[in-house]
Amino acid sequence: MSGFDSNPFVDVNPFQDDSITQATSGIPESIGDFNPFSATETGNSSDTTIPISAASSQPAILQTSVEHSPQAAAAAGQANLIKQQEELERKAAELEQKEQELQNRKNNWPPLPKFSPVKPCFYQDFEEEIPEEYRRICKRMYYLWMFHSATLFLNVLACLAYFTANTQSGVDFGLSILWFILFTPVSFICWYRPVYKAFRSDSSFSFFFFFFVFFFQVAVYIIQAIGIPRWGNSGWIASISVLRANLAVAVIMMVVAGFFTFNIVCSLQRIFLLFVHSKYRRTGASFSKAQHEFSQGVLSNRTVQTVAADAASSAAQGAFAVQGN
Repeated sequence: MSGFDSNPFVDVNPFQDDSITQATSGIPESIGDFNPFSATETGNSSDTTIPISAASSQPAILQTSVEHSPQAAAAAGQANLIKQQEELERKAAELEQKEQELQNRKNNWPPLPKFSPVKPCFYQDFEEEIPEEYRRICKRMYYLWMFHSATLFLNVLACLAYFTANTQSGVDFGLSILWFILFTPVSFICWYRPVYKAFRSDSSFSFFFFFFVFFFQVAVYIIQAIGIPRWGNSGWIASISVLRANLAVAVIMMVVAGFFTFNIVCSLQRIFLLFVHSKYRRTGASFSKAQHEFSQGVLSNRTVQTVAADAASSAAQGAFAVQGN
C-alpha cells in the first residue's frame, strides 16, 4: 500500500525529459530582454516616437462637402443670367424672323391672274395657319361661303329669266345684281374671315363677331328663301307665282329657292354653327377675353387715340368758349 500513498510527481519531473530539454536548448538567451516597441528593435520603421498626448490633443474632423464661396455663387448667378439672356435673344430673333416673313408674304386670295390689275387682298393657307384640329371645320365654313356666293349668282340668272317672262319684274333683276355684288364680299369679310382668324389665333373677339354677324346672315337666308316679290330674290313665293305663266322659269326659280333653303340648313345644323360653337368653347374663349382683346387692339390704336384726343380738345375748347360768352 506504500506504493499508492507516495506522490508520483515528487520523484519524477516531466520537464526533465530528454526530448524537451533538447528542444528548449536552442532558444537565445536574450529573448527575455526583447522589447518590440523599442526604437533599436524596430530598426528603420521609425526614427521618432509620437507622444500619445500630442496625437490625441485635437479631435478628427470629417469634411462632408465643399462650401461655395461668395465668388463662386456670383459666378454661377452670372452664368445663369447669361444663359437666360441668350434664350431671350434667340426667341426675339425667331419672332423678328416670323415678322419679316409675314411682311414679305404676298396675298394669295382671291386667286387672280398675274395680268389682272386687281391684286389679291388676303392671305389664306389652311395647312400653314389653321391648327390641324380646326382645319376641317374651317374649310367647311369656306365651302359654305362659296356655296352662298354661287347661290347669289344663280339668283341673278333666275331673276333674269323671271324678267324675260314678266317685264314688270325688272326690279327683282336689278336688286339681284345688287345683292350679288354686295353680299358676296361682305359675307366674306364679315363672317368668314372672322371665323378664319378665330381658328388661326384663338381670338375671342373674332368668335363673338362671327356669331353676331352670322345670325343676321341666317335671317337673310330665310328672307331669300321665302322670295318676297320685288325684293330681288328667287324664292318659293316668287317661283310659285310664275308657275302658271312659264313652267321653265318657275322650275329655275324653284331650284334657286332650294339652294337658299339648303344654305339655311347648312348654317343651322350642328356641323357648322353648333360645332363651331363647341370648338369656340373648347378654346377657352370668353366675353372678358374678347373685351380685353378689343381694348388692346382698338383702344391702343394710334389713330383711335388721335381721334379721341382731338375730340376731347375740341370739347374742352367749346366748353371754355361757352364759359367766356
